[in-house]
Amino acid sequence: MSAEGPTTSPTEPPPRRPKVIKTNQQQVFLYVVLTLLLSLATVWGGRALLHNSETLTFAVGAPNSDEALFAAKLATVLKNNASRFRIKIVNNGDNAKALAQFDRKQADLAVLRTDAKVPLRARTLAILEHDLVLLLGPGNKKIKSLAELKKKKKVAVVAESESSLAFVRSILDIPDGPDTARIQMAPQGATLDKLFAPSSGFGAVIAIVHASRAVRDKAYEQVAKRGGFTLNAIDEAKALARKFPGLSNETLTAGTLSASPEIPDDDLDTIGLEWLLVAQSRMSASAAGDLARTIYENKSALRLDNGFASRIEPASVEKDAFVMAHQGAADYINDDTKSFMDKYSDLMYLGAAALSVIGSIFAAIYAKITRIAPEKASELSTAILDIGERIEHAHSLDQLECLQDELEGILRGAVIGLRDGTISTDGLDTFKLGYEFVRDEIGMRRDYLKRHAGEADKVAQDTAPPQHDDSKVVVVKTAQSA
Repeated sequence: MSAEGPTTSPTEPPPRRPKVIKTNQQQVFLYVVLTLLLSLATVWGGRALLHNSETLTFAVGAPNSDEALFAAKLATVLKNNASRFRIKIVNNGDNAKALAQFDRKQADLAVLRTDAKVPLRARTLAILEHDLVLLLGPGNKKIKSLAELKKKKKVAVVAESESSLAFVRSILDIPDGPDTARIQMAPQGATLDKLFAPSSGFGAVIAIVHASRAVRDKAYEQVAKRGGFTLNAIDEAKALARKFPGLSNETLTAGTLSASPEIPDDDLDTIGLEWLLVAQSRMSASAAGDLARTIYENKSALRLDNGFASRIEPASVEKDAFVMAHQGAADYINDDTKSFMDKYSDLMYLGAAALSVIGSIFAAIYAKITRIAPEKASELSTAILDIGERIEHAHSLDQLECLQDELEGILRGAVIGLRDGTISTDGLDTFKLGYEFVRDEIGMRRDYLKRHAGEADKVAQDTAPPQHDDSKVVVVKTAQSA
């Protein structure tokens, strides 16, 4: 009878393995999505900050007026160029009412001719067009001076608006009274032939036309071939330009109105007016500069079919300009505009600091939601001590070997965890002491079981009954029979 007791071991719990830390794939995916959304939001926010859409109100006259058509062209160009500016066009009865709206700060942009009353806060962005003042006489009759012109019984003014009539009366210095009736607007649609007909009674015609349209108008050439008019110089042009700041001294080159016959046949002095695109002085320099740059770089796209704005020019940056250039436009014209780094260096530094803070926050969030805190080495001591408590219940070497394997498994898992970072070194000394203690206990228990197993075998041999020697019996019987 063996003293070892039952050899079958009781039901043992499965060996405890260290916790395997795995990254949660769904959390990683969520973090990636959040990171992408943050990146998009940051890019969008920065773009919105640097490229924020701004609506500019453009006050114009009638819908079919040149300034209204130009405003529509400008709105299209800005849209096609993905500009931050958007144009809102507001129509008025005429350009004078549009300027009044601008003067009341109800519009950001307007177009004015330099004979108009200039709003106090108007600043020039660009020169859109020049108007020429053409002094025409019937047939071959020349008009030597404005003083002679004033002696004419009737003078017709050919222009697009009634404001030109007041302008002509002012340069001729005709006061209000009976004499003003001698300066009349030409009937709508009247041609030079009709105006110079004897029945009309007009001794001269003053035509105020866009320079871009005058060079394309073949009517002058056709009338000239019939000897219908004579183009006269305005010798007082320089004096008038000094007297009226809105006037400019213009020179008509030979053949401007007609190539055959050549009219004028030599360079000729006259006066002119300018059409200015103006903005409110309160508009920021960067906005005015960007708007001016877009206009200057897209001249061909802004040209109207009738020729208006076909030769856009930079605003005059002289201090004595009739309407001062906007500082933003002047900076662009003088190439004094700040570079991107000059403009936004401070903003970039602030943005970098803000992104650093945001990045740190999201890094912390990432560590929080996508990683589980590593297990402390000291926490594994509980599993080791649990093995130690089961050592005294091991009554066979097989049971003890199972406990030894479980202990070694915990050690192996701890080493791997320390390498992978899933187990921290916190409490490592405690783990080491626990492991050595249980390992020694297992060794002592093994020696005990081996020693007691040897004593049990010796006792069994001493108490066993004697055995008979059958071989001797056989020999004796054989001898007797002999």
